[in-house]
Amino acid sequence: MATFHSEAVLEAVLESAPDASTAEAAAIASAVSAHVRDQEVAAAAQADGDDDAEWTDRRWRFAGRVEATTSRRVEVPTYAPTEGWRAAGRADRF
Repeated sequence: MATFHSEAVLEAVLESAPDASTAEAAAIASAVSAHVRDQEVAAAAQADGDDDAEWTDRRWRFAGRVEATTSRRVEVPTYAPTEGWRAAGRADRF
């Protein structure tokens, strides 16, 4: 599903990499289009207030920080506070 002007991307790739074969240029254009589409989806989700995906990523980072500073592994629950200082204050309970 290429919503990002695939033909324009393909032309840009062919111009910037004249030694690339058509198949190579198509692969590069496909990767660029997929990346742009992922960015569009992420921006739309953030604009809609969908913080679940962001909180999931931050939970993993927070668990890594707790492990690095306390030398113990924790599983940060989904209901943990999303504000950093509050979560840090409760890290001993995770």
